[in-house]
Amino acid sequence: MTTTLPPPAVDDHVVDPTRDTAAEERAPVEVFGIRHHGPGSARSLIAALEEYQPDTVLIEGPADADPLLRWVLADGMTPPIALLAYAPDRPQTAAFWPYAVFSPEWQAMTYALQRGVEVALCDLPAYAVLARWRRDVSDDLDDLEEPDSASEATLPAALLEEQDPLALLAEAAGYDDPERWWDDLVESRLDSSSPFPMITDAMAELRMIMNQPQRYGDREARREAYMRQKIRQALKRGRERVAVVCGAWHAPVLRWPLPPTAADARTLRGMPRRKITMTWVPWTHQRLASATGYGAGVASPGWYHHLWVAPDQPIVRWLAKVAQALRERDLPVSSAHVIEAVRLAETLASLRGRPLAGLAEVTEATRAVLCDGDELAVRYVTDHLVVGQALGSVNNAVPTVPLEADLIRTCRTLRIRREAQVRLHDLDLRRSIDQGRSQLFHRLQLLGLQWIVPVESSVQSQGTFRETWESRWEPEYSIAIVEASVWGTTVESAATARVHKIIEEGSLVELTEAVERCLFADLSRALDDLLAALADKAALDADVVHLMDALPALARAQRYGDVRQTDTRALRKVSEVLVVRICAGLRQAIANLEGENAATMRRRIDAVNTAVGLLAESSRDAAESAVSTHLDLRSRWLDILATMIDRPDVHGLLVGRIVRLLLDAARLSDVPVRMQRALSAGVPAADKAAWVDGFFVDGALLLIHDAELRGLLDEWVCQLDDAQFVDMLPLLRRTFGTFGAAERQAIAERIAVGAENLDQQRSEEFDLDLAAPALATVDLILGTNHD
Repeated sequence: MTTTLPPPAVDDHVVDPTRDTAAEERAPVEVFGIRHHGPGSARSLIAALEEYQPDTVLIEGPADADPLLRWVLADGMTPPIALLAYAPDRPQTAAFWPYAVFSPEWQAMTYALQRGVEVALCDLPAYAVLARWRRDVSDDLDDLEEPDSASEATLPAALLEEQDPLALLAEAAGYDDPERWWDDLVESRLDSSSPFPMITDAMAELRMIMNQPQRYGDREARREAYMRQKIRQALKRGRERVAVVCGAWHAPVLRWPLPPTAADARTLRGMPRRKITMTWVPWTHQRLASATGYGAGVASPGWYHHLWVAPDQPIVRWLAKVAQALRERDLPVSSAHVIEAVRLAETLASLRGRPLAGLAEVTEATRAVLCDGDELAVRYVTDHLVVGQALGSVNNAVPTVPLEADLIRTCRTLRIRREAQVRLHDLDLRRSIDQGRSQLFHRLQLLGLQWIVPVESSVQSQGTFRETWESRWEPEYSIAIVEASVWGTTVESAATARVHKIIEEGSLVELTEAVERCLFADLSRALDDLLAALADKAALDADVVHLMDALPALARAQRYGDVRQTDTRALRKVSEVLVVRICAGLRQAIANLEGENAATMRRRIDAVNTAVGLLAESSRDAAESAVSTHLDLRSRWLDILATMIDRPDVHGLLVGRIVRLLLDAARLSDVPVRMQRALSAGVPAADKAAWVDGFFVDGALLLIHDAELRGLLDEWVCQLDDAQFVDMLPLLRRTFGTFGAAERQAIAERIAVGAENLDQQRSEEFDLDLAAPALATVDLILGTNHD
């Protein structure tokens, strides 16, 4: 767009009388109204800049980030990345300005820096954005007025409510989808012709129709006033060809000639300030998507990235990429499928009068031809290709907090990458590198950094040498790292400081959990202080429930710490004290509990029983005195449990569970008698069901192999009348619902035909001659003689 200069009296700038005639004929300011993250806008912008040949490029973005622009061309700066601004005293007060490789702003930066042209950001500084204005945005929105009657007469009611500029332009062009209209007009353009004069004129009309001041209040007015001031500053520095790259909505009010300075100065008077820090951080294509709530986001970052990097034959190359992704998931997709999908996409575009097949057409072709109507496959293509899983990177020398720098170095040493997609880490703690990874992951857990979290392993292993973690990087973790940097400059020092904070303020349970994490994280300097604090806290805490909640973590730490070659002997004294105090207070703790409280106590008793077993097991290879001590602890624990099973003030659920634990420990010989007594006619039906629930939960093998107990249970169920059975059914289903399908089937078969008859029936079906080779192999493995 070329505009003749106005008379000097209108402009508030000083005009150089030595300026030549050719310069007078050129507009000193050219505005390029783009759409954020649009490849078509970026392609057209580069062509327009080449034609205009500016001596200064001003780009919409926080003006105080100018010192960071020197990193744009540095090695390792791979979009998507974002400018991050945060308040050092409150890191969660932060803002991001993201850029993809196809973002017009990013392309404008690289254009200017590669050619040595002055480049600067011209939007409101981040210090003002984070300080906020005196009135919040919500206040501005509350003061909005309804559109006037003229607007209501010319615009559809739905559009008046949403006030979407693109929707208005799309409807005027005959489109029902504003995204498709913009894609046809700009993003799918391959001829690089300039759409900017047309876009600026269209936006000027829209701003008048939509009553812009009422729509945005003072928010946008301040931003636009600041941009105009930056343009004036460039002109005062003697710049003659200023290119302004901004959102299309702002273009009409930034183009030449500019209004007088006084009004903008009044608008910006009193702009607040806040101390901030700015840096570059990695971003992801997924977080560029509008579905995440990002206001300037696009629906398909992955698709737009493809349009940018593959301008020649984009449809063919896209569908070939989709086919490759589906083949990696073992879906049968041939070259013939790709050819047919290309033909279908192009035919659909032709029928719809589109210049080029867009995302809608290629998605329909993918669904019909490549995915054969499988919506799960289409969703996979959408998530991994249309939206995309790309994660950017920044140069290692970009200024950041020391904690972040140390984390980057540690991850590089341990070969851990930040990735946008989910990655599983199966660690074998017998390997030194996996031990280092485990220590790092546990330290991050202490710092509250959820980038990598523990998950259940899909590998069935009873060993203590295996851990499974899941990682997925999100841009917000950059803020979390800044927040965690208050604890220290390295991951180890920060985690150690965090442990000391837990020592000062944590409860008994939090201290024991920290002990376990501290051992796994190899924070030996903090462990001694933590154990001393734990001993003091345990001595003062008289609540048996707290002691029961604290013991399991200590037992796990003592049992499993040896795999990491750490000394856990210091934990034994504390754990012994906890067991003794639990035994002393258990009688009172379980008395007169009902309902959910009884169920919670059952889970605690199970956890303590497991913990006491672990404490005994962990000492098998230790000194004999330690072994005897722990065996005495287990004996004391079982003796205390044995005193609870005949008390009338103990809930049936707890009695049933304690009887089961004593049976498993071979401490009871009259279990059938006790079961018969618990299920006798004089006991209320609810108490019977509670006893059964406590005794048989996770006890499928017991029912399968103990015919006497199975018969007693079967007899009790058969004696229930219809009303009792209906009342007991939910409780029984909850108990037996924990059994596997094969276990339930085995129990039903044994009840139906009797154990002896079933065994005899199955033995008759066996062909021992055919089984002889297999039995011989089993004998060899077990070292037995199989008769």
